[in-house]
Amino acid sequence: MQEDKQRSILKCVRCGACRSICPVFEEFGWESFSTRGRMLLAKGISNGMDVDESMIDSINTCTTCGLCEQMCPAGAKPSDVFEELRRDLVSMGKITGTQLELYNNTLLTGNPLGEKRPDTSFILKQRDVPKVADYVYFVGCLGSYRFRETALKTYDLIKDMGVTVLSDEVCCGSPLLRTGFDADELIRHNLEQIEKTGAHTIVASCAGCYNTFKNDYPDRFNVVHITEFLAEHIDELGLEMLDITVTYHDPCHLGRANRVFDPPRKLIIAVCDLKEMRTNRENAKCCGGGGGVRKGYPELSASIAKKRIMDVPDNVDYMVTCCPLCRTNLEQASAVPVIDLLDLLYMAQKERLKVA
Repeated sequence: MQEDKQRSILKCVRCGACRSICPVFEEFGWESFSTRGRMLLAKGISNGMDVDESMIDSINTCTTCGLCEQMCPAGAKPSDVFEELRRDLVSMGKITGTQLELYNNTLLTGNPLGEKRPDTSFILKQRDVPKVADYVYFVGCLGSYRFRETALKTYDLIKDMGVTVLSDEVCCGSPLLRTGFDADELIRHNLEQIEKTGAHTIVASCAGCYNTFKNDYPDRFNVVHITEFLAEHIDELGLEMLDITVTYHDPCHLGRANRVFDPPRKLIIAVCDLKEMRTNRENAKCCGGGGGVRKGYPELSASIAKKRIMDVPDNVDYMVTCCPLCRTNLEQASAVPVIDLLDLLYMAQKERLKVA
């Protein structure tokens, strides 16, 4: 284990402050599934302790939401430790079946869903897109294979702002990096594709993609989230108020990890009323889907999502988020429709309303 991760383990003073906010510990109630318990396991494993199946589950059920880091009085970075520990487990051959499926899917098809890779971007087939531009919109796997309508709406919102898309986009690498694998080939491929566009800035609409480009890729391009980009171009969008009220879920990898709190809210209040969730911004609870948990432990993930839905205020028309993984996990637990913020903005464009 890397030296900085070892130092982070030593920072943990076993105070237990993290136990009260860990979504996984809330589900199990076992010390080994708390942040403190995982840090003890990390220390033991790094010192040569034998690893059994229960330890693998303890390490792999962390959603990497970062709430523990928000709470930690000692400044430890448990999420970084657990991701490093997962890499160590993979190197030992301690790989679960779902991890292996995720890896093989991504290796063979360029996406963790295992979907057949298209010969070119679906956006390029349906829209007139410049080959060279200052900005490149990185669609992401869920945008490309599950939420294509939202991705097309996103491009329609930004098409006149000097934006292109990749003809051969593959996964950003986040699912592999969060579950213990390397993503060097994916990173190399995407960087080569981005360089061909001449773009100086990557615009990502997925919180996981944004976090990965910003923190795991070489520092060769500017990286902005779509909400940051649109908040700077808000006057160009032609928005008008909608007679609805929404609440907003802060994705962990957008908000807590990268402090992007205000741009989404600036856009929301430009088009409708906003009621905040009971826990929000840096204290927002996790949807339960991150860190490979939705794939590896679907029942746990669903249970965490149900608890997050309990934070939704009364009398709202939509629950809005900026992460397709959060959207996927929350909409299966919510009686309130869950939509992407880009869908909301598309609804609010004056041009769209006139056509409707």
